[in-house]
Amino acid sequence: MPQFFISRPIFAWVVALFIILMGILAIPNLPIAQFPEVAPPSITINATYPGASAEVVNESVTSMIEKELNGADGLMYFEGNSDSYGRSTITATFEPGTDPDMASVDVQNRIKRVEPRLPQAVMQQGIDVSKAATNFLLIVAISSPDGSQNVESLADYATRNVLDELKRVPGVGQAQLYASERAMRVWVDPDKLTGYNLSMADVNAAIAGQNIQVPAGQIGSPPVPEGQQVSASITITGLLATPQEFGDIILRANPDGSNVYLRDVARIEVGSQTYQFSSRLDGQPVASIAIQLTTGGNALETATLIRERMEELERYFPAGMAWDIPYDTSPFVAASIEKVVHTLGEAILLVVLVMYLFLQNFRYTLIPTLVVPICLLGTFAVMHVLGFSINILTMFGMVLAIGILVDDAIVVVENVERIMAEEGLSPKAASRKAMTQITGAIVGITLVLSAVFLPLAFMGGSVGVIYQQFSVSMAVSILFSGFLALTLTPSLCATLLKPVKADAHGESKKGPFGWFNRGFNRATHGYQRSVGGMVRRPKRFMLVYVIIVVGFSFLYLRLPSSFLPVEDQGFTITNVQLPPGATLERTLGAVEQIEDYYMARPSVDRIVTILGYSFSGAGQNAALAFTTFKDWSERDTTAMEEANMATMAL
Repeated sequence: MPQFFISRPIFAWVVALFIILMGILAIPNLPIAQFPEVAPPSITINATYPGASAEVVNESVTSMIEKELNGADGLMYFEGNSDSYGRSTITATFEPGTDPDMASVDVQNRIKRVEPRLPQAVMQQGIDVSKAATNFLLIVAISSPDGSQNVESLADYATRNVLDELKRVPGVGQAQLYASERAMRVWVDPDKLTGYNLSMADVNAAIAGQNIQVPAGQIGSPPVPEGQQVSASITITGLLATPQEFGDIILRANPDGSNVYLRDVARIEVGSQTYQFSSRLDGQPVASIAIQLTTGGNALETATLIRERMEELERYFPAGMAWDIPYDTSPFVAASIEKVVHTLGEAILLVVLVMYLFLQNFRYTLIPTLVVPICLLGTFAVMHVLGFSINILTMFGMVLAIGILVDDAIVVVENVERIMAEEGLSPKAASRKAMTQITGAIVGITLVLSAVFLPLAFMGGSVGVIYQQFSVSMAVSILFSGFLALTLTPSLCATLLKPVKADAHGESKKGPFGWFNRGFNRATHGYQRSVGGMVRRPKRFMLVYVIIVVGFSFLYLRLPSSFLPVEDQGFTITNVQLPPGATLERTLGAVEQIEDYYMARPSVDRIVTILGYSFSGAGQNAALAFTTFKDWSERDTTAMEEANMATMAL
């Protein structure tokens, strides 16, 4: 193969350009994330049974759906939760590698079979099936800086004009509003209801029967008498809109001609549809929308698209309304990838400088340098085919591979140079002879190095998922390096190199390179003498080796272990859980103490809190606080230190 490409250097360039083109096309389509998808795919089922207790929800909704989920393809386990708000949440977790789309279809088909056995109120509310990630990507807060809009107005506008727009953004798996839109609230007085000998069923029936859109028909619709010249649709007021109109609903018509109206037994007002959740930003009430990323979504792209969409919607906001994103996990992902990219560039520059220092010729340095970007771009193309993402581990694998990628090319270049210096052959003839000598060695080097990293791709469990992309990116880049060493590198040597003189890297060379050659030769001779001394004293240095191994083993056993390193991501999450039965007022008091503490910290930028929901469940006694810190360069403490201090203070 090398002889074929030496004779056809243009074809070698065409192959290299094809690899470059595939990589350039793949990079924009690769998802960007902090880590690979570690958790197995999961499907979340949400249902609501208004007014039901947690026990009733569990018996009539949660358990019914759970029974139907048994036997789903690839299902590992499911977890159900029923709360006092009448909400049922079931999370079904599937085996790693299961297609989330197919799993979602299977779950929906099973829910269809159980729907006839569910309460009618649950079916009216609807059952939501989503495949979003469990953690929040970001939180969008709709606020009124001048106080002209109350929370109900903010939530109602967000529900009607913002929520659905964000759900349509590519990458958004779920958007949850932690507030409530406006609704007509009918507060019934039980004593008055009993006095009129009525029941809540009578009230519900009257509202349902008199607050309805009625099709009134059409005048002049065929068949009509001869000579009919006009047709018109009849419109009547069906749906009621104001508290006064609802108050005029007739509950009962008495024989004496008097009526019992809804206003006689109830107080009617426009309020919130539910009072389950509320949110606050820096201590002020707001309407918050929590965004969850879809499975395999691009965190950076989705966050950018959400910001762009909010900027478009902002133009139509009423006066006194504004938006902000006080909690966003994407900046840490962007900073992490940016740091790795910088490290990648620094590694490439360092490798180029070292090669130039040793090869001492620009043409000789250029050939291995060209191999590095081609190998990396080819790796990106393979990652796209395999469904990988650009994350810290894949980029880290490429950083480590840079020093290895140039090895094969350097072997080719140095052997070609040696033959030209010793035998005086032309670059093309030297390239032909050099490849006959080292082709087997290059293949062996490539296969051995690939075999070192490939076994990691077959590890099981979450550790295997994490290091699979790392090992594959390393192995693929090394395989590309070996392929290019047999195709492009000898072609470049035959066309770019010039004949060299003997002793091109000798000590007689003048200038900085001559000084380096003499110093390097002295260091090499010194190293040879020291190794020779060790070989002559095997027992003594074997004892030193044993001591080193024992010391390292002792330190290894004492090192703390963790699944992933703990890093300062720029935020903390505070889970608030009061005793069972605690009211929302008590929870708000605890949240205010948390807000006062964090807002007094100089490192804190924003804090957004959600009442009624936490990682321990939903209820009046639960809350969550998302605290975002200032940029890493603007604070002296880390997020871990802030979390430890907050734990002691709270």
